Amino acid sequence: MASLGVNPSRTPQGPGPGAASSGFSSPAPVPGPREAEEEEVEEEEELAEIHLCVLWNSGYMGIAYYDTSDSTIHFMPDAPDHESLKLLQRVLDEINPQSVVTSAKQDENMTRFLGKLASQEHRQPKRPEIVFLPSVDFGLEISKQRLLSGNYSFIPDSMTATEKILFLSSIIPFDCLLTVRALGGLLKFLGRRRIGVELEDYNVSVPILGFKKFMLTHLVNIDQDTYSVLQIFKSESHPSAYKVASGLKEGLSLFGILNRCRCKWGEKLLRLWFTRPTHDLGELNSRLDVIQFFLLPQNLDMAQMLHRLLGHIKNVPLILKRMKLSHTKVSDWQVLYKTVYGALGLRDACRSLPQSIQLFRDIAQEFSDDLHHIASLIGKVVDFEGSLAENRFTVLPNIDPEIDEKKRRLMGLPSFLTEVARKELENLDSRIPSCSVIYIPLIGFLLSIPRLPFMVEASDFEINGLDFMFLSEEKLHYRSARTKELDALLGDLHCEIRDQETLLMYQLQCQVLARAAVLTQVLDLASRLDVLLALASAARDYGYSRPRYSPQVLGVRIQNGRHPLMELCARTFVPNSTECGGDKGRVKVITGPNSSGKSIYLKQVGLITFMALVGSFVPAEEAEIGAVDAIFTRIHSCESISLGLSTFMIDLNQVAKAVNNATAQSLVLIDEFGKGTNTVDGLALLAAVLRHWLARGPTCPHIFVATNFLSLVQLQLLPQGPLVQYLTMETCEDGNDLVFFYQVCEGVAKASHASYTAAQAGLPDKLVARGKEVSDLIRSGKPIKPVKDLLKKNQMENCQTLVDKFMKLDLEDPNLDLNIFMSQEVLPAATSIL
Repeated sequence: MASLGVNPSRTPQGPGPGAASSGFSSPAPVPGPREAEEEEVEEEEELAEIHLCVLWNSGYMGIAYYDTSDSTIHFMPDAPDHESLKLLQRVLDEINPQSVVTSAKQDENMTRFLGKLASQEHRQPKRPEIVFLPSVDFGLEISKQRLLSGNYSFIPDSMTATEKILFLSSIIPFDCLLTVRALGGLLKFLGRRRIGVELEDYNVSVPILGFKKFMLTHLVNIDQDTYSVLQIFKSESHPSAYKVASGLKEGLSLFGILNRCRCKWGEKLLRLWFTRPTHDLGELNSRLDVIQFFLLPQNLDMAQMLHRLLGHIKNVPLILKRMKLSHTKVSDWQVLYKTVYGALGLRDACRSLPQSIQLFRDIAQEFSDDLHHIASLIGKVVDFEGSLAENRFTVLPNIDPEIDEKKRRLMGLPSFLTEVARKELENLDSRIPSCSVIYIPLIGFLLSIPRLPFMVEASDFEINGLDFMFLSEEKLHYRSARTKELDALLGDLHCEIRDQETLLMYQLQCQVLARAAVLTQVLDLASRLDVLLALASAARDYGYSRPRYSPQVLGVRIQNGRHPLMELCARTFVPNSTECGGDKGRVKVITGPNSSGKSIYLKQVGLITFMALVGSFVPAEEAEIGAVDAIFTRIHSCESISLGLSTFMIDLNQVAKAVNNATAQSLVLIDEFGKGTNTVDGLALLAAVLRHWLARGPTCPHIFVATNFLSLVQLQLLPQGPLVQYLTMETCEDGNDLVFFYQVCEGVAKASHASYTAAQAGLPDKLVARGKEVSDLIRSGKPIKPVKDLLKKNQMENCQTLVDKFMKLDLEDPNLDLNIFMSQEVLPAATSIL
């Protein structure tokens, strides 16, 4: 509100500090785009939801899902799946959908699978909602019609119906019938639930910013237990009191130490790579080529510059979604402007880099001149300072002459209204000391005068020639002939300017949305570059080396490998080598004292193999990775009350998963299996499992077994042959002390040295000595006798108890029966005393 007042001396004055308001006062200095972004605490994030649609028929699977975080539909072309639906389970484990949509008409296998899924109360983060739609909603023709008639912002409005069909055919595989039907069912579900637009008008459709294909071929099978025990991911409660309810943070994990991404979507892609390790050599080597390039000393400055530019790449899908729904904010235009210029900087930098590297070539070519067009439009149209001052979209001068003229008239109003106020005051009662003419958007021009002492009742507000409007803050507001004339002459300038600028904003949004494809490509390639720069930074700081891939080699060969997490926590770390290739030593039985490093060695082998399979450099001097199709583990028991299973049953489930699924190309890591039950039974089960795999001969998986069951070797429970190799952790006895070298060598441990470990843990010396004594007696086959001092002490206590009871007897009591006392007290006690 702008106001102009006249002082009590009846001399008109301009607006004072307290009277100024939007539209009339000069705008205060506002921060530019860079300062405004620095003031922003963090980018707004929305809780992402994923809704999956699946169809299974005749051994083939069609899958599509919608991700609200980027408003994109992802689909997988028809793929074969086993009757147990392992492929579907892999997808569910990876994306954790909010809901699973399928046809109400399903076969027995899918019905059984969905019933089991719905009953998993312990599923994290929570079990999905199972939604059944009528089978008619998945019809092939109606699904095609939904796809072709959809309102997609990435398709230019200028395209004809035929061109639109051809365009969509280049993205969606219409020859994959199950996938097309799954996409049609998903669109039906989104339209019915109105995902993301629940509060919008019904004519506003669910925003779909693109279709993306995903494949699960060439993937290495790794289950959730393996991710947990190897600490690839590790979630912890957030220490901030403000973020307790918002979720978790990443703890000490492989993902945590490698995640140095600058943008949110780079972090998201890194997590995706971790959940999809692959043995596609072309893809892996393309990632390693980029990392190796940035590790060269002469390319360090370039890597740092690209890292800074990536910090400008923001949440483009969220901005495009808001544009689609016409919810764009001022900050969105700033973020998009900086994102586009950051992308242009990346393009110019990559054009100066070797084009033999695929990623650099893609960025140089795919970041088209559309980015320049978008940046130029935003820079020439949007008035960032004015937008921040008014908290709405405003345009720069010389864009629309009509808007410029109205703004000039609006800016000239203060002096004009001062003259109007002077003339109005001349016609008012002499008792009125001052007046002002104000402008209120949507209401118009009003005459405002102060409330006088005699104006008590509503009838006292009436003034001849003026129409009373309202009372506010001891000010009476009226319409006069002059203010009505001003309304007719000037109109509602403020609203007219806002409407015209909103129209320009809509036109600018349409220009941006028409080029959404290049922005999506920017995000994909920039996030890939961000991930590889992060991996290169970690490789430089931690001294990682490039792994080699040899498909003809079965297994892995590692020279002086290190555990990537343990080496950061320990003062010194002893590297160890590993070789499990060919037909020799496929089963490695590792023995050694407790705390000698057996578990760390197993995890080290698993982590180095995993890092190589995601395209990262590895903590080793050299590493050669062969054909690995899966990593199975039985290292820690993932105990949970909600599972309703004993610890040993969970161990058995993990081993059963490896026994039933491991192939000749699988890596199996087993640590202390069998310790959760009777020693003999546990040893027998461990031996049976290993003999089962050894019976497969050359198709036996690559197995690392750490155990304290020395009887496994002493009783020769495993067949002799080249497939079995015995390793131990090197130690040395120095008097009563045991020195750990943490070095793997060939051989078998002679003892578990449990007594030494017990002493290190703080158990009393007497207990440790007695435990060692009993252990030696068992090994020698001699009977175990009670400790004499302890036995004598117990005898004295029992005698004292019996004497105390006898002294309490009243021998003069005629009802006392000594025979009963002898049979119930003396005779039973005699067996423990004598």
